[in-house]
Amino acid sequence: MVIDFSDIGAFFPWFLGAFLQWCLGIALVILVVTVVGWVLSAIRYGPVTATSRCFSTLRNGASDLVFLSPRRVGALAGLAIKESLRRWVLVAGGIFGLMILFAGWFLDPGSPNPAYLYLNFVLTSTSYLMLILVWLLSAMSLPVDFSNHTIQTLVTKPVRSSEIVLGRILGFTAVSTVLLVLMGVVSYFFVIRGLAHTHELPPLEKMQDVAGALPGQPPAKSGKTSTVQDHFHTVAVEPSGAIELQTAHGHTHRIETLEKDGNVTYKLGGAEGWLQARVPVYGQLRFLDRLGRPTPRGVNVGWEWDYKSFIQGGSSAAAIWTMDGITPERFPEGLLVEMDLSVFRSYKGQIERGIPGSLTLRNPKTKLYLELPVFEAKEYRMTRLHVPRRLETPEGKMVDLFRDLTDDGALEIQLRCEEPNQYFGVARNSLYLRARDASFVLNFAKGYLGIWMQMVLVITLGVFFSTFLSAPVALVSTLGVIIGGFAHQFLADLAAKKTYGGGPFESIYRILTQDNMTVELGPGLIVSVVKALDVVAAELMKVLAGVLPDFSRFDFTDYVANGFDIPGTLIAKYLCRTAAFVLPVFVAAYFCLKGRETAK
Repeated sequence: MVIDFSDIGAFFPWFLGAFLQWCLGIALVILVVTVVGWVLSAIRYGPVTATSRCFSTLRNGASDLVFLSPRRVGALAGLAIKESLRRWVLVAGGIFGLMILFAGWFLDPGSPNPAYLYLNFVLTSTSYLMLILVWLLSAMSLPVDFSNHTIQTLVTKPVRSSEIVLGRILGFTAVSTVLLVLMGVVSYFFVIRGLAHTHELPPLEKMQDVAGALPGQPPAKSGKTSTVQDHFHTVAVEPSGAIELQTAHGHTHRIETLEKDGNVTYKLGGAEGWLQARVPVYGQLRFLDRLGRPTPRGVNVGWEWDYKSFIQGGSSAAAIWTMDGITPERFPEGLLVEMDLSVFRSYKGQIERGIPGSLTLRNPKTKLYLELPVFEAKEYRMTRLHVPRRLETPEGKMVDLFRDLTDDGALEIQLRCEEPNQYFGVARNSLYLRARDASFVLNFAKGYLGIWMQMVLVITLGVFFSTFLSAPVALVSTLGVIIGGFAHQFLADLAAKKTYGGGPFESIYRILTQDNMTVELGPGLIVSVVKALDVVAAELMKVLAGVLPDFSRFDFTDYVANGFDIPGTLIAKYLCRTAAFVLPVFVAAYFCLKGRETAK
């Protein structure tokens, strides 16, 4: 395993700043809760009694939260595990087994990208199933104990309320973790089995002759493999006997050479290129307009989704990436450039052909540049170019990639569309350098670690709501927070007024009056009231976006399914965020349960 120490160095400043901000937030929450509690108690009992009560509550709370007994917590966690096994865990495992058993009927291995289909299915289905399981387990645990009066058995024993809450969280987390690991192992072998296949090579005598590149050279042979999973591979045999297999559906196969009784035969091995974990190196993106002038964005071709900007073909428009860390130690075999470009055609042209494009490598300091050969880009298809370390200029001069075209590891890569009135759509991650390939198995495990972090968040929320709400209300409250967490970005966009149609009240008004979303509303009393309500709603959305955990950020499915390595620093960052959310919610759950016990 290769560790990128530059990423680790960038993580620690973030961690220190986030930790200090988290400590400040916790201190402010404690201060606000204490002040509010003191005011309410002062109204009822007077300031002196209120001060004594607040001091006693903080002192007892600190003692209960700090002096936990691992033995009692472990025993309570064991009870939570037994409770889980009696209720929903075995049911969830059975449902998952049925899903895997019959999934092969609906997943098509002959699709253009079956690896994405299989990986997306196992990760998404596991995530939904586990979140539903822990939602039901955690939100119904304590309310059922209260309704059955079994909680009185615990509170009458020398057990702290903090230990009851922590025992529930750890118990549910433990049993869910074991089930998640089992699901991950089954899912991995399900993906491997679903994608496993090979092809039969055609006999050499049945292949077609292809004229040699030089006069008098023996002809090469060309043919097609057998069709398996709705695809085949084109195979070419050089006069020297070397055999080459072309890529199809995003993968190729190992070519095994067999020799028996002096006869050499070839056999194809398993599929390669589907299950991978690419480590990309991204750059900073900027644009040039059609006249070659710097511009913040490319052309808008009318797509509502403006994630990508477009550059016009047959002009000076270009997208330029500035890369750092381009060294021979990091790229000993040269550069492997991979591009995922959107192709927008203003006219059909030769639709079976791709759109020609070109890349130019340039030294940011000396401005020395070198144009690479023209390539063809097609929609929904990755374009790969290999740049060797030694390059030849049009004048016949040899240049060194790292010595001549980079400046202290910095390199500019300029992309142009060569066909007039056609367009390339790009974003920052549309072009990257493939530094290396990490372990797919480890990356697959990282994807399930993201599901585990979501589970822990839901368990903590469910236990928190169950400390002071009845079972149905706790279920609804927990579900509301989960839905709000998955809609976190939408709430943030509403608060920042980045959505079409205005805020929620303005959107409802436009629906009722059938007004266009992009047209400004006219003056009037109703419009003024609607906009005033949206100001209040925006502040509420801002608070919700700041409090709710962003569940979608913990979803690493796209990384794994698209074959990209999940950075270790990203995992560490979200583990810290999980802990930063769990700890204050655990403290709040303790005080809620403590107050409920006192009331009982």
